[in-house]
Amino acid sequence: MVRTASASTSAGPTLAVVAREAGVSVPTASKVVNGREDVAPETRRRVTEALDRLGYVRRPRFDTARAPRLVDLVVHSLDSSWSGAVLRGVEEAAYDAGLEVVVSAALDRPGPGAPRSPRAERGWLDRFVARGSEGALFNLARLTPVQYAALAQHRVPFVLIDPAVEPPPGVVSVGSANWQGGVTATEHLLRLGHERIAVVAGPRRELCGGARVAGYRSALTSAGVRHRPEYVRHAGFDRAAARRRTRDLLDLPVPPTAVFACSDAMALGVYEALAERGLTVPDDMSVVGFDDLPEARWAAPALTTVRQPFSDMAATALRLLLRLRDGHRPESTRTELSTRLVERASTAPPRDGR
Repeated sequence: MVRTASASTSAGPTLAVVAREAGVSVPTASKVVNGREDVAPETRRRVTEALDRLGYVRRPRFDTARAPRLVDLVVHSLDSSWSGAVLRGVEEAAYDAGLEVVVSAALDRPGPGAPRSPRAERGWLDRFVARGSEGALFNLARLTPVQYAALAQHRVPFVLIDPAVEPPPGVVSVGSANWQGGVTATEHLLRLGHERIAVVAGPRRELCGGARVAGYRSALTSAGVRHRPEYVRHAGFDRAAARRRTRDLLDLPVPPTAVFACSDAMALGVYEALAERGLTVPDDMSVVGFDDLPEARWAAPALTTVRQPFSDMAATALRLLLRLRDGHRPESTRTELSTRLVERASTAPPRDGR
């Protein structure tokens, strides 16, 4: 059972505590925190060490009388419905909190063939600090060790939204109940009478895809249905890769009668592969997706899918971020929100009892 994180009620160390630890006055500690030059080197060293030792969170400096309160959202790209759904959720939550959103498409991506340098990776962070943002939400596949180190060095409060890989210890993240979503999708197909159920999964090492496949396998085991290794096909989270993997499934001596695709985009790739063979959904094969993006409703037939709570994920991530900014740590670093099945027209009992 996944425990949903709730923010701790204990605040982080105050500047007065830091000043007492370093043996200086609060105004002197404030000068060090705010980068003032009129502090002796030895005094600066003592205060800096006390800040690090006590885990004091420096808040970005900005003139509240002249600048809006900002929060940064960093996404992998802006050309996907997934990023658009997260952006809408963050914008709505930020509006309610009296914040404005600054959107960045990845962190200083190098050009084709160009190596990623530590200096380039820190370019976004330099701009972040300069504009005095309250904190950052990252909707990225992954952050690099250099980026994590830079965020820690500058004491930037941040939260990950649906990270693709396991984040370092102590990093706060928000996602959906991927394992339960995989169970729900598979159980729906089992209830319809399918036993030959395949899964077109994401990359093997990504958290969400692995959890969805684990849920699929668990549902089969609970129902007493034999798991067929050849029915598990890994691909990228895109239509073209899913189309290729579906062709492989259709070429099996005993092809499946239903497919659980681990994203809506992949489900559309399954549709395309079936259409190439003259097969129809759901008469020849039932299909279930995952996400419930607009494409799921537009598909023909409309796609049965597992809905991710994008707006709630964004709002939860922003609330956690603001708590981190104020020095509060959550009891658990991982928050998972419930998914649910949305039944449409892409699933039906197997034809002729197959």
